[in-house]
Amino acid sequence: MTLSNKTVPAPKIKETLSRIKTNVGRFIRGKDEVIDKVVVCLAANGHLLIEDLPGVGKTTLAYCLARSLDCSFSRIQFTSDLLPSDIIGVSIYDDQVKEFIFKKGPIFANIVLADEINRTTPKTQSSLLEVMDRSKVSVDGQTYSVQAPFMVIATQNPVDYEGTFPLPESQMDRFLMRLSMGYPAYQYEMEILKANHINYDSIQADPVVTRQEMMEIHHFVPQVFIEETVLDYILQIIHATRTESEFRSGISTRGTLTLRLAAQAHALFNGRNFVTPDDVSEMVLPVLTHRLSLRRQTSDTLEERLAVEGVLTKILGSIKVPV
Repeated sequence: MTLSNKTVPAPKIKETLSRIKTNVGRFIRGKDEVIDKVVVCLAANGHLLIEDLPGVGKTTLAYCLARSLDCSFSRIQFTSDLLPSDIIGVSIYDDQVKEFIFKKGPIFANIVLADEINRTTPKTQSSLLEVMDRSKVSVDGQTYSVQAPFMVIATQNPVDYEGTFPLPESQMDRFLMRLSMGYPAYQYEMEILKANHINYDSIQADPVVTRQEMMEIHHFVPQVFIEETVLDYILQIIHATRTESEFRSGISTRGTLTLRLAAQAHALFNGRNFVTPDDVSEMVLPVLTHRLSLRRQTSDTLEERLAVEGVLTKILGSIKVPV
């Protein structure tokens, strides 16, 4: 698999992504569907937001994914007193060279785990906007690029929990997907009880995919073929969100392009070099739900998320699937 290949090597990419899925699945039991979407998000070169109750394995999942890649990794614990400079870095005056030297922060890693991202203030949250959008950081008039591949895996607690700050819409839009873990099934929780792992720091997860392999996958994903009728299917879904009376506003053009990219990555994950309507419909909820909000006000974030998912499901059912 090289960057010069004219055809997309779907079987080879599927095998590579399957290694990641298997490695993460060794430690996250009974969540195969969630892991599948996490790996698809990784393949699409997108950022991931994992939202759920505390203690259900969000950080462990993010940690295992990061450790499955032979890439640089950093973890940032977000707290209310965290400053933007604690994330992106700061310029310090060096008396020996008589000039300011930029000291890079933990954001300069291939895989960044932003743990409990909504426990910090909006000002600190906003420091991630540029780097998540352009893979660059601007400090004191200078621009610094982060090394590819670059992925932010963020976890957040429900926003109605004490000590949390809701992520602004512009920040939410930077995440390709938002996923939830949920409680493990009884039999899998029994396996967790029997295991020796007390916390994710004790997990020994070795890398199974190299940095070069991930960069090659990111190169091939946008080349996956999409027939025009499937593109039309995507646009019908998007335009339906813009005319739906229950939504404050519809999906933006950025969201449209993101849905297309996620469908292409989903096709490769399943070993195909072409997108089917099923690839699109599978990605609608994880890719679009966090980009939409209800016109009616509700203080319960779970209730709103379920309501948005319900409307999206209704939209999917009303649009004719191309054959």
